[in-house]
Amino acid sequence: MHFSNFLSLTFTLASTAVVFAIPTATLKDNPTAVRQVEKRASSGSYTVSGLGARKQAVTAAGGTTIDMAIAMLETDKMTTDYTYGDGKSGDAANFGIMKQNWGMLRVCANQFHGQTAAEYNNGAVLNSNLAQDITARHQCQSYYGQDKWFAGHRDGSAGLANPNTADINSYKNAVLWIQSQIESKSKYLTDDTRFWLNVPPI
Repeated sequence: MHFSNFLSLTFTLASTAVVFAIPTATLKDNPTAVRQVEKRASSGSYTVSGLGARKQAVTAAGGTTIDMAIAMLETDKMTTDYTYGDGKSGDAANFGIMKQNWGMLRVCANQFHGQTAAEYNNGAVLNSNLAQDITARHQCQSYYGQDKWFAGHRDGSAGLANPNTADINSYKNAVLWIQSQIESKSKYLTDDTRFWLNVPPI
């Protein structure tokens, strides 16, 4: 998502492609917020040819339902065929199926740790390596914690500094609503159904 002028921090993780088992908030953790999302008229579902295979690929690469929900909110097909960097550069550039921003990746993802904003093109590997993409997000959520990860993912350095804005919470609740729909029936883990909400990009 969005990132701008992020200060580099130091952090080191083991340099192996490990799939992290990380706790995630769900519908059960915050039912009121998710019910508010459910009241929106601008939400629903439809089928996307081939999406079921993509869901299964995400799961096979170590992805969770929240990874799937983030990717589903970001793109129709949960792919990386959007404009390179999401049309952004430096710390604001986004990569992978979840559009992770370079400013966070170079702080919290082991394979990019310590790199500079100018080296953002190195993040492009996440566009073609699904396992690395998912591992990077799990590492980053473990580093920041889920709520702060959502804040930085949605609004970059501004979000990390002020993680409880209405916009950030709306984005997070939208992801949690999509996650709850995916988990509502086992078939949604493998079929072509895409759940959506109208969340304006920033």
